[in-house]
Amino acid sequence: MFENLTNKFEEIFSSLKKAPSLDENQVDEGLKAIRLALLEADVSLDVVKEFVSRIKPKALGKEIVRSTSPGDMVVKIVYDEIVSFLGDKNSEISLNAVPPVPIMLVGLQGSGKTTTTSKLAKFLEKNNKKKVMMVSLDVYRPAAQEQLRLLGEQNSIETLPVIEGQLPADICRRALSAANLNGSEVILFDTAGRTQIDFQMMNEIKQIESIINPAETIMVADSLTGQVAANVAKEFKNTVNLSGIILTRADGDGRGGAALSMKYVAEVPIKFLGVGEKIDNFEIFYPDRIANRILGMGDIVSLVEKASEDLDQENLKKTEEKLKKGQFSMEDYLSQLRQMKKMGGIEGIMSFLPGVSKIKSQMDASGVDEKIITQNEAVILSMTRQERDDPKIINGSRKKRIANGSGTDIATINKLLKQFKMMSEMMKKMSKGNMKGMADKGIPPELFNQLK
Repeated sequence: MFENLTNKFEEIFSSLKKAPSLDENQVDEGLKAIRLALLEADVSLDVVKEFVSRIKPKALGKEIVRSTSPGDMVVKIVYDEIVSFLGDKNSEISLNAVPPVPIMLVGLQGSGKTTTTSKLAKFLEKNNKKKVMMVSLDVYRPAAQEQLRLLGEQNSIETLPVIEGQLPADICRRALSAANLNGSEVILFDTAGRTQIDFQMMNEIKQIESIINPAETIMVADSLTGQVAANVAKEFKNTVNLSGIILTRADGDGRGGAALSMKYVAEVPIKFLGVGEKIDNFEIFYPDRIANRILGMGDIVSLVEKASEDLDQENLKKTEEKLKKGQFSMEDYLSQLRQMKKMGGIEGIMSFLPGVSKIKSQMDASGVDEKIITQNEAVILSMTRQERDDPKIINGSRKKRIANGSGTDIATINKLLKQFKMMSEMMKKMSKGNMKGMADKGIPPELFNQLK
């Protein structure tokens, strides 16, 4: 997410941090690089101008001159401004109304509105403990109505049955009556979209708004369209009472232009990010955490939250107890590999860590890819219980048997055993609290060499 912009900022700040002090020329050069990085990220020109104009006076202020680390102060100033442009704090979805609470989702065709409707429904049921009903108002595309029905069926979410030939206004009235009967506390209305803004679409949305009186009107926008998405949001803002934005395909957005432009241009907060195709690939938008990611500082809080959701808590507790005793078996390592897969694999985890570009460079240089997790899993599964408990007993003949069983070779077995040894040592250090300085160094190069 926002990888290109992160790399640019890391380069800029690396140069600024090397300077013992900063004069106006150095600040100007840094701001010029920041301006260019933002424009390349497809951030709106107005946003770039405003962003840079806010930074310069602060970067040349007395606090910079007197600072022992002026480069770090500039990073802090840029961070604060990014957070400001992203929205200062996360904006929770409003459910403070008499149920059933109507929420209307709008957006252009192809933005991912229908899939996002199901993701939001699942999120509200899981996190807010609300019974949700989904309603398709896209009478122009029967495939969209069928898609929402299937998504509801697959994920056990209530969906209003489709009556062929019924108009959006009539569907809205029927949905409100049905929700009162079936006990739904929230109704998500998936409106029809077009390939571009047009008069007919806007009129229909205004009519729907007048009937359902939504507590929230949320625009679903494709993150990959950059400042175009911000301009479309502005159009919706001028037509309806737009209250928030959900950015889809954020996991594939290496630029970040849409996220940085949205709040300033549309004057409404980003509430959620769609970060994958699965129904639970859906995140609350935290401006401070996104700012940390953009600046290459990582997002450990989100990583911990993700881990608590995705990982097997019982296994984690057992592993923690073993670590406290300085124990770490191949069985534990297999469990770690499987949990890594659940969290999105190596890249999924690395994207949350500080210095992500440096870590990815190490991975690329060492030829590390996601297949290693699956390969190592196959190797461990080819071991006997005794071998997993005590890998030291694995001799030449055992290696040959394991290689044949896993479809690999002896060299791969040797690499895994060396990698396991290093991981065991790291785990023992962690159990003793000896982690100081490890985050600054990134992943040990030796570990990448063993992964190759």
